[in-house]
Amino acid sequence: MASSATSNTPMEDAIRAKITEALKPSRLEIFNDSAKHAHHKPMVGSTSKETHFRLVITSEAFKSKMQPARHRIIYQLLKDEMAQEGGIHALQLRTMTPEEEQRWREREVTETS
Repeated sequence: MASSATSNTPMEDAIRAKITEALKPSRLEIFNDSAKHAHHKPMVGSTSKETHFRLVITSEAFKSKMQPARHRIIYQLLKDEMAQEGGIHALQLRTMTPEEEQRWREREVTETS
């Protein structure tokens, strides 16, 4: 039986490939929140199931960059996916350096103890 080469998540695949290649993240989490927003007016008539994403990215590439600069990097990487019909409509970004992630994890442990 031949397997299909067509992905069920082409937008997520593109996000993963572009971010991995450009930023070499130590952590990359991609959450497809599109179903939560399908009822919103701008989404009426859209057949895409990949329009709203939440990304958590940890990368050394973010060192010495403020959040707006980090977000610009991501937007630049995904500009084609954001421009295409049925493409990315919304991105929620959490960008960290490895040190920031470590501090965040330590705070989480302290708060839950």
